[in-house]
Amino acid sequence: MKLTKGKEQRFTGHPVSPGIGIGPVHEATEPALTITAHALDEPDIAPELDRLDDALARSRHQLQKLKNRLAQLPEDSQAEIAPLMDVYLHMLGPSRLIRGVKSRIETGRHCAEAAMQAESEAQAEAILALPGPDRAGKQRRADEVRELARRVLRNLTRQPFRSFTSLPQGAVLAAESLRPADAALIQPAQIAGVITAEGGIEGHTSVMLRALGLPAVLGAEGVLEAADPGALVILDGDSGEIILNPSRASLDAARARLAEQAKAKRALSRLSRLPAETRDGTHVELQANLELPFELPLIARSGAHGIGLLRSEFMFMNRAEAPDEDTQTRIYRDIIDAMDGDPVTIRVLDWGSDKEVEALSPYLPETPEPNPALGLRGIRLLLRHPPLLETQLTAILRAAAHGPVRIMLPMVSVAAEITETREILKKLWRRLKRRGGVALPEALPPLGVMVETPAAALAAPVLARHADFFAIGTNDLTMYTLAADRGMPLSAQLYDPLEPAVLRLIHMTATFARAAGIPVSLCGELASRPQVSALLLGLGVRQFSMHGNAIPRVKQAIRATTLPSCVALAERALGAESAAQVRALLEGE
Repeated sequence: MKLTKGKEQRFTGHPVSPGIGIGPVHEATEPALTITAHALDEPDIAPELDRLDDALARSRHQLQKLKNRLAQLPEDSQAEIAPLMDVYLHMLGPSRLIRGVKSRIETGRHCAEAAMQAESEAQAEAILALPGPDRAGKQRRADEVRELARRVLRNLTRQPFRSFTSLPQGAVLAAESLRPADAALIQPAQIAGVITAEGGIEGHTSVMLRALGLPAVLGAEGVLEAADPGALVILDGDSGEIILNPSRASLDAARARLAEQAKAKRALSRLSRLPAETRDGTHVELQANLELPFELPLIARSGAHGIGLLRSEFMFMNRAEAPDEDTQTRIYRDIIDAMDGDPVTIRVLDWGSDKEVEALSPYLPETPEPNPALGLRGIRLLLRHPPLLETQLTAILRAAAHGPVRIMLPMVSVAAEITETREILKKLWRRLKRRGGVALPEALPPLGVMVETPAAALAAPVLARHADFFAIGTNDLTMYTLAADRGMPLSAQLYDPLEPAVLRLIHMTATFARAAGIPVSLCGELASRPQVSALLLGLGVRQFSMHGNAIPRVKQAIRATTLPSCVALAERALGAESAAQVRALLEGE
């Protein structure tokens, strides 16, 4: 590979897909979209609605073709990406977006282009303006609305889409931004890596690039302006560094890192067949978090022994009404069957007024809550609306006949929330038996709770009398303990799960669970950090649940330590005065 002329320049962005990419940079621009708006006369309304329906049909046809193209990709990548296409296909049906567009045409006499542009932007801005800390989730949902609008607008105006067919073999793709549907068109064997000026670690585009196995750095400002077409570039999908016009020394170093990563990847792949245990034989259960079904192949590759946290919220997204019992049963059953006998822990709906989902709007307070994080969410919302909870529990009971299942309750603060839910579960069990013809598990699934508030941790001895297991959610536990919202810039610096106050609550919960003889897992972001694994073991946690990608490295960290050293580390961390001191202890290990 020849060096290109020009001075070496370095840039940084968000590392979203690991690996080293080396090749000539080639930009793939998106053709500008031109919209001409005009008002309609009364006789024009019906033909305009027909024109919109035609553009929607074309959009659905294109997305179905994208799904069919995925058959050319590796099987695991197909399974990860195809369900995302289903999300967009659903939104092109009688969704809130399309109903809003048609209303603007019919009542406002907007042309279809103006109606689509105005309605999609209004809905996207409304999503972004919702209160609550989940900025990444809100941005992802707003981007979904805008992406669908762009597709329909191009079909309404018959303007072309972006194409990658002209890129040379081994090129590094550079773009201002990359949409999920664009990423689905990339042939992994053709591209060495991806760089964009916009984007971040969250979102469907990042998921797709990881599924394709392409090194990628998003949100790297300045690269497109500085790079001449064909200039050599190195991108590091682990660190986020980009080197334009690399020197011979930089190129040699990148090639060496590429060889090291290939070697490390082979070593990590071998770990999937080895147990997760310390050098002195302490066994640790490593499970995976599941947010969307397309992540199942990743879990299978990771070596996870079951799903420690199945976030059931995805079933309620992009729907006008909550999914019925049969729909939920089928989805749970498919996931349980895919796990082939490994346990699946299903967390019932964890939602509140800080998130806007059309299917759940009838269940949320009519007046916006001044502080949604402290309001009607999680099990509080479900117990306020028993039919919503009963439908979900009934579906879980039916699906539990297909494999081992546990049921987990979010945002539990007091024991009464567990006992009330357990009585509902028993009632539904009896009802299903009377219904007849319904396959059921031999016994009721274990019922556990998320420990994600200081109240739950402090009340752990009482909660343990009524719960079958604990799962510590460090994301919310950190927020509530430190009164710091990680999504707000002014308080983000206070949000740190390594603060000794948070660690003491984790240790307290694990200690009380062990005394009560019930299992305790940790399923927050902290579980996925290999450098913290020894500390968590020392605090008493023996079950971790995390994103599938993190499991091999966490297992590697566990197999490199001993329990006595973990306990000694935890004792020092619990006596520390700050997260900075804890971090220094970890770095000294």
